[in-house]
Amino acid sequence: MSDDGSERPWLRACAQPLATRYDVALLDLDGVVYIGAQPIAGAAQALANARAAGMRLAFVTNNASRDPATVAEHLVELGVPATPDEVVTSAQAAATVVRDRLGEGATVLVTGSPALRAIVAAAGLLPVSSADDRPEAVVQGFWADLTYQDLAEAAVAVRGGALWVATNVDATLPSPRGLLPGNGSLVGVVATASGHKPIVAGKPELPLHAEGVRRLDAKRPLVVGDRLDTDIEGANAAQTDSLLVMTGVTTVAELLGAPEEHRPTYLACDLVGLLEPQPEVVLDDQGARCGGWVARRAGAVELVGDGPAVDGLRALLALAWAADDAGEELTDVTQVLARLEIG
Repeated sequence: MSDDGSERPWLRACAQPLATRYDVALLDLDGVVYIGAQPIAGAAQALANARAAGMRLAFVTNNASRDPATVAEHLVELGVPATPDEVVTSAQAAATVVRDRLGEGATVLVTGSPALRAIVAAAGLLPVSSADDRPEAVVQGFWADLTYQDLAEAAVAVRGGALWVATNVDATLPSPRGLLPGNGSLVGVVATASGHKPIVAGKPELPLHAEGVRRLDAKRPLVVGDRLDTDIEGANAAQTDSLLVMTGVTTVAELLGAPEEHRPTYLACDLVGLLEPQPEVVLDDQGARCGGWVARRAGAVELVGDGPAVDGLRALLALAWAADDAGEELTDVTQVLARLEIG
């Protein structure tokens, strides 16, 4: 229940800064802390302030090709102090899934980077390189240097009965040349050849979330991300509160059309939102109100008022999502979006 007494699961109020209400922030990286090789403006200072307020940080990533030390080093280079113990990857989550199911010492065909192989070994498992070794499991993660033979070995092992765990099934990954095939595309090759589907460790599935909670011993975690279909969907699946920041891939238009499983608990322009309370959104027959803004339907949708643009977005979202839950659709909101300049 939110501070305003509402049972509404999305856009809840919080009278205190989020950094003092939650003990650990489970932070996505790309689109939240940095974009590609560039830090997001103000992110490092916001995270430093959140730490000073008592919040611990976990940097949670679907990327299984880099080890935690490399990720931490990259964060430090961007001005964000981080240690390997604060980095949680889908590779670690995948290794935990295998160990929990098969026990330490299980043989694992690693289809992925040397970092993935090292993480599998660190979990007490025995990496092997061929289906002829009769592996008990296959762990598959993205690596740009994977070959046809690597995928063929994985397919043979999976078809032979090995437990198959994919670190993630992100279909694409960003690059300076545009979107390139991601691990999900390579998983699809093995799935087609083997006739099986993997257990998925990464977001939005639960193993990576559970790995972060366990490693940080989080009691009141807050998922912080920029993607609706991984970060927010995963948080909702885990029944964990979430903060969506508008510094990454999600657009206002996408957010307006978000189904219930993609709706965040809280909303902020950027990571400074960790240091701020979340204002109340009042929804009634007259429309939706937040701060100095009112969104209502008077024929066409209207958004009137002033103050922080994010408050106007909160009001507009409440109106749109309530309509969707009632089986209606707001189709006339385009003209009001220009006022917000968010996302």
